[in-house]
Amino acid sequence: MAQYIITGSYTPAAMKGMIAHPSDRQTATGALIAAAGGRLESYFLTTGETDFIMRVTSDDIVRMLAALMVAGASGAVTGLKTVQCFTSAEFLEAQKAAGTITLTYAAPT
Repeated sequence: MAQYIITGSYTPAAMKGMIAHPSDRQTATGALIAAAGGRLESYFLTTGETDFIMRVTSDDIVRMLAALMVAGASGAVTGLKTVQCFTSAEFLEAQKAAGTITLTYAAPT
């Protein structure tokens, strides 16, 4: 399964709603990711540029993008960013593959 790191921030309206009606955002987010066929592996609230960071696994990036669209359209989050991440073992495999692929590449001279 592919892994993704997703970051974003809550809108002022969402923060107001969470103050008035506290809720477990990890559970709510996990349900959204599951509905898209993925799995929420970890979820953290953060300080700094974003309010949350999560690691998600999924075999279907199109459905993951659909889930992010749903979250963004809700008006509760903003600044969503998604990057694919790789394990150290996957990166080692890529390094080995690069060694083979480099034999076929001719740089411009």
